[in-house]
Amino acid sequence: MWLYLIGLIGLYYLLRWYRERQVVSNLRDKYIFITGCDSGFGNLLARQLDLRGLRVLAGCLTEQGAEQLRNQTSNRLETVILDVTQTESIVAATQWVKERVQDRGLWGLVNNSGISIPMAPNEWLTKQDFVKILDVNLLGVIEVTLSLLPLVRNARGRVVNVASVMGRVSLFGGGYCISKYGIEAFSDSLRRELAFFGVKVAVIEPGAFKTGITCSDKFSQTILEVWERASTEVKEAYGRQFLAFCMKWPKIMKRTYSSNLSLVTDCMEHALTACYPRTRYSAGWDAKFFYLPISYLPTALVDAMISWSSPRPAKAL
Repeated sequence: MWLYLIGLIGLYYLLRWYRERQVVSNLRDKYIFITGCDSGFGNLLARQLDLRGLRVLAGCLTEQGAEQLRNQTSNRLETVILDVTQTESIVAATQWVKERVQDRGLWGLVNNSGISIPMAPNEWLTKQDFVKILDVNLLGVIEVTLSLLPLVRNARGRVVNVASVMGRVSLFGGGYCISKYGIEAFSDSLRRELAFFGVKVAVIEPGAFKTGITCSDKFSQTILEVWERASTEVKEAYGRQFLAFCMKWPKIMKRTYSSNLSLVTDCMEHALTACYPRTRYSAGWDAKFFYLPISYLPTALVDAMISWSSPRPAKAL
């Protein structure tokens, strides 16, 4: 009995391996638009796809970032300045993409832009702190997708949205985790709707990696700024010891981050170039063997695990 079961499982993974190795034809004729290419995952993916011969259209927030990327790639790669929080910028970038892809359509859209600051206990934050992150990480993704969707649908292409393991397990307050949960929900509904048109939607769920938004030196400074503007009541409830922990936490976590960003960009590349891409990609060993498994555990157990590693607020019961 067990031998049959092991054989079936082995056959399943063998067939999946075979299917996932099949690559889309005529890749050199396909256009990919990537947001957030100044640094991090977007920058590496743009260079990676350019080396493979695809026609990369890279959205950068700054001209400096765009120029640096152009200097590192072939003349096939083109850049455009894009601020995903500004409708005018998205409209201009959409028109720019249309002029380049023309009747061929857009094969791939990679929504990679993201920020993570401010990050702090929810009660320390204001509505505007949440809005700042949601504008980039969620609403920006939605608006860019809706603007470019006709071009993707025309090519029967791919939409790749970068979420996070924090879209599975929320470990801290602020808009970041909320935005990643939102990306998961948006991607699920989008995938079902676009399946009728032959468009595939994939979600990338990276673990902890060393990028500009995770290793910023501004984390501790921002937490202190948020604390200082909090009410006296809030400060007394949490206490200085809790503040000290919050300020040290980003530096402690940074030691566990992986610097191998290609673990993530390889998932993105597969989602764009494979005939049978996965619906979700968990990138990084921590994502596969820690965050993803605990997301299926009972909520009470996960709460206890997370609370155990944190000091108690000054006026906790």
